[in-house]
Parts: sequence; structure tokens; C-alpha cells
Amino acid sequence: MTIFKPLDERTLVAGQIDVADLEEARRQGVTMVVNNRPDGEDEGQPTSDSLQAAAEAAGLDYRHIPIARGMGPAQIEEMHSAMSELGEGGKMLAFCRSGMRSTLAWAVACRENGVARDELERRAAEAGYSLSAVDHLL
Repeated sequence: MTIFKPLDERTLVAGQIDVADLEEARRQGVTMVVNNRPDGEDEGQPTSDSLQAAAEAAGLDYRHIPIARGMGPAQIEEMHSAMSELGEGGKMLAFCRSGMRSTLAWAVACRENGVARDELERRAAEAGYSLSAVDHLL
């Protein structure tokens, strides 16, 4: 079972998930899954299409926002858009290989919404992540 780490009251982050994790995500209130991994990054990794089909079958919205060699404006905008689409009471589970890229994308999108940098750094650290890779974007 994959461990989901809270970043804020509406966002959980995790390393690679599989189909079996989707039911637990739903039980924890997740309404949207965001996949920040490009397909084919590791051998045996579930494809985005297979995860999307399983997420939708479980009644969850799904977004594929792959981050491969750094994060650009397009990925930040897509993450920001996904967060905006959560709606009242919605909760997001974002994942990548380790949760790092998902955390970085969350932080930059939140910063664009006016969340204080020190608050983002504190929340990321509590989940076990550093935002140093995106210092220049915060």
C-alpha cells in the first residue's frame, strides 16, 4: 500500500501508485488523481491510460501532467488548473516516482495563488520534501 502524505487540507502526495491504491485514495476523500510521471519512466510502471481507466471506474477525476526534465510554465498552469477544478470539498492525490515532482508542482501552483513561501516550505518539510529545487520560482 502506497503512503499518502498530506501537503494541505486538499492535497495528498505519494510516490508511484497502482490500481489497488485508488480505493484507499477514495476512502480518504480524494476526488482527483494527478499523475506527474511520464509513461515509460521505469520498467513495470503502470501506464497513465491504465491508471486513468481505473480512476474513472472508481469515480475519480484524473489528470496526466507529466514532468520529465524540469518543470515549465505549461506544467505549472496545468497543475494550477487541476487544483482550481477540485471544487467544494474536493481533494487531490498527486503522485510521481517519489512524490518530489508532485510536491514541487503543488508548491509553485500554490505560490501563484498567494500562499506564503514559508508556509509552503513548512508543509513540504512536514511531508519529507525540500522545495530547494524550485527556489527561483517561489
